[in-house]
Amino acid sequence: MAKKMKYYVVWEGLNPGIYDSWDACKLEIKGYPNAKYKSYKSKEEALVALELGYDQSNSKKSNLTKTQPLNAQIKLPSISVDGACSGNPGVTEYQGVITDTQEQLFNGGPFQGGSNNLGEFLALVHAISLMKKQGKENMPIYTDSRTAMAWLRNRKVKTTINRNKINQTIFILVDRAEKWIQNNSWKNPILKWETKLWGEIPADFGRK
Repeated sequence: MAKKMKYYVVWEGLNPGIYDSWDACKLEIKGYPNAKYKSYKSKEEALVALELGYDQSNSKKSNLTKTQPLNAQIKLPSISVDGACSGNPGVTEYQGVITDTQEQLFNGGPFQGGSNNLGEFLALVHAISLMKKQGKENMPIYTDSRTAMAWLRNRKVKTTINRNKINQTIFILVDRAEKWIQNNSWKNPILKWETKLWGEIPADFGRK
């Protein structure tokens, strides 16, 4: 009999959010002092629990199955980031916007010979460094890329794109971003944008 899937909410850890395996959850809480986390039977319960916060979701009075408005599940104010690439490798761009207004905060590209994952990663690091510079280290940042989140979490880029003269510009930025995350810390919650529930991320380039 197949083991039922669980969802793990991390309120306080390296990267707060929802994870669909215990192994992924452990990476976020291992070595983190006073980490707060809990497993749930459904993604819907986990989403509500994440929004309610640790104390309220663990209260006897809480009702995690209660349906909440969509905008109550998305943390605001927040930033959303995204990357786009035509081809693989191909012309790559990225941008960051204010989640609720879609006002553009920054953009990068176009760069030759990149990939969507590289664009997503550069957007995420750009957002973190910008928030650190502006003193907004508690600002949540949404991305729809699990790959970019993993590269950030591991502080290491693992791409299948080969370096060459065509893509040297984007790899200069990737190297710079990788060095930055290896030498800096951040507090911003890095959250997974739930496309199936909320639609395309606000920073989407609209080219699908």
